[in-house]
Amino acid sequence: MAESRSASKPARRGRKRRAEPAPRGVAADALGSGPVPDEVERLARDIQRDGGTVLARYRDPLGGHWQVLAGLPIERVEPTPFQRDLSETHVARLADAIERLDRFVDPVVVVRTEAGRYWTPNGNHRLAALRSLGARAITAIVVPEAEVARRILILNTEKAHNLRERALEVARLAESLAGLEDRAEREYAVEFEEPALLTLGLCYQRNGRFAGAAYHPVLRRVEQFLPTRLSKALEVRRRRAERLLELDEGVGEAVKALRERGFESPYLRTFVVARINPLRFKRGAEAEFDETIDKMIASARRFDASRIRADQLARTGGAPDEGGG
Repeated sequence: MAESRSASKPARRGRKRRAEPAPRGVAADALGSGPVPDEVERLARDIQRDGGTVLARYRDPLGGHWQVLAGLPIERVEPTPFQRDLSETHVARLADAIERLDRFVDPVVVVRTEAGRYWTPNGNHRLAALRSLGARAITAIVVPEAEVARRILILNTEKAHNLRERALEVARLAESLAGLEDRAEREYAVEFEEPALLTLGLCYQRNGRFAGAAYHPVLRRVEQFLPTRLSKALEVRRRRAERLLELDEGVGEAVKALRERGFESPYLRTFVVARINPLRFKRGAEAEFDETIDKMIASARRFDASRIRADQLARTGGAPDEGGG
């Protein structure tokens, strides 16, 4: 019988093997060969004039793009103006690791500005760690194309993002790009990740304790990338940020009323926002930013804390309030 049961079982299919990718890029023995483009030679001369040392001109192994490995005076290197804030804890941890090894083995990526400064989009913490150790120079991969600075932010794994950091980084990036490449906002969808982050970032710039996580679910349903140029789109975003901060004031008053009734919870703000959200029972329905936020402001002003029961608050989930009451 055992043989019969065994024979009746369908044959287990093996996991389909993934096809090996076709070879691409530049072979190791050819990374430094071939004619060096004029723009790369000009960059090398600029590095020398800036007090740096050109260590190598080479092509990256995947795309074959020419770039320069260099040693730079550390005082000429600074973070891009649109990236996240430093984590002092992370800087201290990196500095300790570098000092224990007594070597700096992880070059930063930089682009040279017209003023002879070097912006790093992904090495702010390593740069700060080296400075804290008194280093006079830093090794860097100098990329000729300035636009790489913003694109590398997508690959940045140096420190994990939270919502506040992501939003501030996106807002700063948008403000910088508006003065450099003032294209339509929606053309930067990859760099900005999601439209809600633009509005939230401008709110965080005004109020560092803004409880953005409470409003993020609503914004994700009412925000889209705008077809207008960044400079004009930022004007729209700033008006929206003002409305969102106005809403937050009303929600704050509702939270205060709940606390006066004896309610204590890290989710009070999230609870109030959920109660006044006109989209909570409209799954998948399209909604407009202005209409939705106007309704929420009106509801926040009418919020009656005396009608709230403890069991209703106990069912609240979501992110705790970042900004306090």
